[in-house]
Amino acid sequence: MFRSHTCGELRDSHINKEVTLAGWVQKTRDKGFMLWIDLRDRYGITQLIFDEERSSQTLMEQAKTLGREFVIQVKGTVIERVSKNPNLPTGDIEILVSELTILNKSKTPPFTIEDKTDGGEELRMQYRYLDIRRNPVKNNLIFRAKVTQEVRNYLSNEGFIEVETPYLIKSTPEGARDFVVPSRMNKGQFYALPQSPQTFKQLLMVGGMDKYFQIVKCFRDEDLRADRQPEFTQIDCEMAFVEQEDILNVFEGLIGYLLKEVNGVTVDKFPRMTYEETMQRYGNDKPDIRFGMEFGELNAVAQHKDFNVFNQAELVVGIAVPNGNEYSRKDIDKLIDWVKRPQVGALGMVYVRCNDDGSYKSSVDKFYDQDDLAKWAEVTGAKKGDLICVLSGDATKVRTQLSALRMELAERLGLRNPKEFAPLWITDFPLLEWDEDTKRYHAMHHPFTSPKPGQLELLKTNPGEVKANAYDLVLNGNEIGGGSIRIHDKKTQALMFDYLGFTKEEANAQFGFLMNAFEYGAPPHGGIAFGLDRLVAILGGQETIRDFIAFPKNNSGRDVMIDAPAPIDDAQLKELSLKLNLKL
Repeated sequence: MFRSHTCGELRDSHINKEVTLAGWVQKTRDKGFMLWIDLRDRYGITQLIFDEERSSQTLMEQAKTLGREFVIQVKGTVIERVSKNPNLPTGDIEILVSELTILNKSKTPPFTIEDKTDGGEELRMQYRYLDIRRNPVKNNLIFRAKVTQEVRNYLSNEGFIEVETPYLIKSTPEGARDFVVPSRMNKGQFYALPQSPQTFKQLLMVGGMDKYFQIVKCFRDEDLRADRQPEFTQIDCEMAFVEQEDILNVFEGLIGYLLKEVNGVTVDKFPRMTYEETMQRYGNDKPDIRFGMEFGELNAVAQHKDFNVFNQAELVVGIAVPNGNEYSRKDIDKLIDWVKRPQVGALGMVYVRCNDDGSYKSSVDKFYDQDDLAKWAEVTGAKKGDLICVLSGDATKVRTQLSALRMELAERLGLRNPKEFAPLWITDFPLLEWDEDTKRYHAMHHPFTSPKPGQLELLKTNPGEVKANAYDLVLNGNEIGGGSIRIHDKKTQALMFDYLGFTKEEANAQFGFLMNAFEYGAPPHGGIAFGLDRLVAILGGQETIRDFIAFPKNNSGRDVMIDAPAPIDDAQLKELSLKLNLKL
């Protein structure tokens, strides 16, 4: 037995007990005649003590050879610590070591294994196995395991059955690009890694499984962003004989349960908002509703004067920044520069100071009087001491720009409290969206989403106006889940494929198996999928998903630890009947 106790377990109740510990050397403090070593494992730190009076010379010499991250085993007696450490659970005791065994030596680590390390992100990802020894990463992984277990507990208690679906499937043209896998046995043919288990979970409903879930790896070969991974984990769920309200109620229950069990927070309200409403009020479909700064549309009160910038704009819209009148002119100029960055793309910003005496001072005083500006304040909900920020231009672009400014200001003002949770359902998305490049409609969610009841006929006359029987769950400004009621009959599914530009032959080649299944008594069904990585990060008070993934990829989609992706040798290529034709 390598250890009788862990390094986080011993207390003063264990004093005089003989114990065996094993772990990593955290640090050493050598006073010559006395030596202290902090021994660390997953559970905590215990201080070891060696001294010339009570330890043999051989043992002292052996202890002095220990370096950081050596793996050792010690036997000894628990004694009361002279200088207690109230910051450590084991801070009342230490181990007077009688035996020391070096289990494995260690090179000097490339960064310090401490909570606040000197290693940069790329270096720590290269040595991720060392980074995992640090408390922040270790605790995040333990937290993720707890969340995952609670998800399983809740769904199992609700009667859901966990079913595994295949990883080697057929490539489909909808959605993001697939990762493809060549088949050695079927030369010239390829599998794809699943972007989601969508069709399989629908087939499970046809199979009568009724309530399904799976915590599953998914893969998308997308252009990478700062916090997007090519492989990610979903909580994938489907239910039969349900309507939208049934789905929303069950999964409000899941998120409420997780917040209570994991964070000790009770959330009673899951407000709902249509897609059109959220775009009008917040400028995006995943708003953070923990703070105000809702959009005020100013066309009616700003386009009646000779200010052509506003008169020629499709939309004039503003937000009231709480206590923003405290900003200096230099601060406001920096905000204007911020919205003019290429990442935001605004041409400029108009502002209005709401003074404590009830007067207004704006950057467009030449065109607008006090009565005009008072109406702006009324529309945006601005109060004395606030600052009104106004953007104008193309409606879609300006909403996106003002939404970005709203979130930036919230960060600067400390309005995004990670310990406060505000969920929100978004419903009534457009079923289809027009793509200018391909000159055809694409499914906003996926081609298996059903239209809202009573809107099927609109597909023939005005497809862009059809609303989807779909819903997203947003938490603290992040989309954590999305789903829909599915199409469950062949005729409607064929019609949907037709409007998406599939020929009958293409639809049959890609999804014939699903269409055939619908002819054998497919029940009404719907579901939802949550991004586990994102959900865990938000519940953990953060928004960076890489911190909650054991072995993440970097921003270029590379695993710098194992150096992947990597070339394969010619023998493997030949075996797979592949030939590289790279133009470097």
